[in-house]
Amino acid sequence: MDTGNWSQVTEFIILGFPHLQGVQIYLFLLLLLVYLTTMLGNLLIFLVVCLDSQLHTPMYHFISTLSFSELGYTAATIPKMLANLLSEKKTISFSGCLLQIYFFHSLGATECYLLTAMAYDRYLAICRPLHYPTLMTPTLCAEIAIGCWLGGLAGPVVEISLISRLPFCGPNRIQHIFCDFPPLLSLACTDTSINVLVDFVINSCKILATFLLILCSYVRIICTVLRIPSAAGKRKAFSTCASHLTVVLVFYGSILFMYVRLRKSYSLDYDRALAVVYSVLTPFLNPFIYSLRNKEIKEAMRRQLKRIGILA
Repeated sequence: MDTGNWSQVTEFIILGFPHLQGVQIYLFLLLLLVYLTTMLGNLLIFLVVCLDSQLHTPMYHFISTLSFSELGYTAATIPKMLANLLSEKKTISFSGCLLQIYFFHSLGATECYLLTAMAYDRYLAICRPLHYPTLMTPTLCAEIAIGCWLGGLAGPVVEISLISRLPFCGPNRIQHIFCDFPPLLSLACTDTSINVLVDFVINSCKILATFLLILCSYVRIICTVLRIPSAAGKRKAFSTCASHLTVVLVFYGSILFMYVRLRKSYSLDYDRALAVVYSVLTPFLNPFIYSLRNKEIKEAMRRQLKRIGILA
């Protein structure tokens, strides 16, 4: 195609939820409350695990690392979503759009890898309890966490590099609540089959591989737990996995339908709803799932509150 007469788009308009224009202020207040709760909840879990020596175990090391990653994951999209709800000019520069996509996907990939590491940790703790202290050492925990972060940060580089070379000549209206690969690719003024294929292959490897590893870990865990003779022992074993499994089901249940598909066309309202689940709802629920369902974290919070004099 002749690109000589194309005018390169330098900024995009993020439409968000165009059918809800009359309730923007209410959406802003609700999203602001969710965002502040998410940030405070994840920050609280991260600090409590770091400060309380009784929680310096592999399981809580991974929970604190996950909470820390959630801080960046939500900060990549929600502040701009809040600004757009109050602004009539809902624009973002091309470079800003690519940066948002990069940080959102890199931190999302980091979360996938951390959830997989947590499943492996639970597998070792339940299926190989006698060898667990020698297998899951503090050094190995740190190495796994670093590997998750490095793998996540490197994950979207190829996709970002490919999409940055595409010509965008208009329209410039992104039919989504934030910048993301599928809606941005639909605006390119050239064939994006290669980008769609690369995106599908990378997401399939990243999402499906980690999900299958988590699934394999839980199959082994369930088989081991069912062999425990006492009902109390079974309940205790399952209780250590309940929080993690809940997060996995909510998070993977949405991203599998959103990113593992070989097509450019998609239902706009359907994808917006899915985006709300994995970008807003999941990070919001995680602190409640890990704190309200976890006796040790709640007791650690009480100890820290007593230490600083808030509780008697």
